Amino acid sequence: MRLLEVEDLHVEFAARGLDNRVRVARALNGVSFTVDAGEVVGLVGETGAGKSLTALAAMGLLRAPARIPRGAIRFEGQDILAMSDRELERIRGRRMAMVVQSTLTSLDPLKRIGDQLVRMQRVHGTASRTEARARAEAMLAAVRIPDPARRMQAWPHELSGGMAQRVLIAMALVNEPALVIADEPTTGLDVTVQAQVLDTLRDLVRARNLGALVITHDLGVVAHYCQRVAVMFAGRIVEDGPVAQVFARPAHPYTQALIASTPGRIAQLGYTVTGGTPPDLYDLPSGCLYRDRCPRATTACLAPPPRIALDGTHGAACHYAEQAA
Repeated sequence: MRLLEVEDLHVEFAARGLDNRVRVARALNGVSFTVDAGEVVGLVGETGAGKSLTALAAMGLLRAPARIPRGAIRFEGQDILAMSDRELERIRGRRMAMVVQSTLTSLDPLKRIGDQLVRMQRVHGTASRTEARARAEAMLAAVRIPDPARRMQAWPHELSGGMAQRVLIAMALVNEPALVIADEPTTGLDVTVQAQVLDTLRDLVRARNLGALVITHDLGVVAHYCQRVAVMFAGRIVEDGPVAQVFARPAHPYTQALIASTPGRIAQLGYTVTGGTPPDLYDLPSGCLYRDRCPRATTACLAPPPRIALDGTHGAACHYAEQAA
């Protein structure tokens, strides 16, 4: 079942410069991908590529000066962009939920963990107070928090980083949503705790047939936990498809550079440097946005590259994708 469909999404920001002229930053430039029930999709790319902005847009959380000049976002067939704030509030936290990377700003320091989990349910009217407390405790157990009855009485500052991240997952899932968006859910955690948190999220996705979009810089996370991956650069999806196919035969030079920069590849092949800088969002070039950093760029790259279908659902937005794959 198709849960989330993002199609040709564009997002702009208008800003007034020192010369008092309004300039427009084109932050997303035709983003398209889908998330189905029962699958984990990874969204990867460098800082500033637009990953978190895509997540906020999908949740209907963009505010001025952000503007969506064109594109579509559909959740369970409903047009997110056409919904009022009241309509969005009815599905956010209930049918679709988000796990953010900062536990310090996501948990209320003045309320106990149990009270926050109960409130999450009561706001959406999914349970009575007694039922909400029982469900909250069960959810803490489901995310593998030891002694959940005692943790219900804990304050946020009493939790470790890994335990606080599990609480955020519990808050996201307590109303049994269909879709979960996890934005860098393991930032700042040590490697062992990262694996535990991601194992928990993956197991819950499988057990409840959820759809999940995991935003990360870590290709290892994608390899171990995702079925499909979308690679993002300068506000565009430059390559997407099943993880095994994309990693085995990357067709876009940016994907190839990302894979070559992983510790295992560096140890195997040595360290290589790709020249160039990210494009200026206020003055994007025409044609391929990656061409200034691409080792195989030609005059053909002055024209925008189409998405070229490769093997099955694997595809890349590169003029030379078929030759590279």
